[in-house]
Amino acid sequence: MSRSSSGFVAGLTAAALAAVGFLAFQASASAPDHSEKADKSPSASASRSPKDKKKNPAAVPAQSGTGERVVYSLEDDRVWLVEASGKVKQTFKVTPGTVDPAPGTYAVTSRTGRVTGTDGVPIENVVVFTLTDGVAIGFSAAVDGSTPKPDPSKKTGGIRQSREQAKAMWEFALRDKKVVVVP
Repeated sequence: MSRSSSGFVAGLTAAALAAVGFLAFQASASAPDHSEKADKSPSASASRSPKDKKKNPAAVPAQSGTGERVVYSLEDDRVWLVEASGKVKQTFKVTPGTVDPAPGTYAVTSRTGRVTGTDGVPIENVVVFTLTDGVAIGFSAAVDGSTPKPDPSKKTGGIRQSREQAKAMWEFALRDKKVVVVP
């Protein structure tokens, strides 16, 4: 096989893998839940913890590690974009979905420019970092800019932010970027 043919085949293979990855994400994000019993695992939670009443919301949680990372606080419904130096580049409140990830360290696994969310809302700047009980968990913005509370009867993992915040997340949280979820 000539050099140009092998490059062409490698390109087609990469494109096919990207397409399969996107379709797998979309399928997992829209798959119905057929389980009869309520999930009792610590990785998913329909109830929210009481809000943390920090005096300085810009302060990064101490238990979030070091280095460049995205930090997401389940109690505060807040995100921090932290530079390698430990300086906060940006912090903002978010609207979580109905399924929470377990506290821990993750990495960005996929990014999608525009898609329809599991709630039927067109979303953009989707940054996914884990699956929890078959539900894709990630940050996104509704194309119309809204951030309504999610329908508690649906399993959604979209952590919604404003369009401006989602753009900042999109530019910061490239593939494999560390995401730290704290209680």
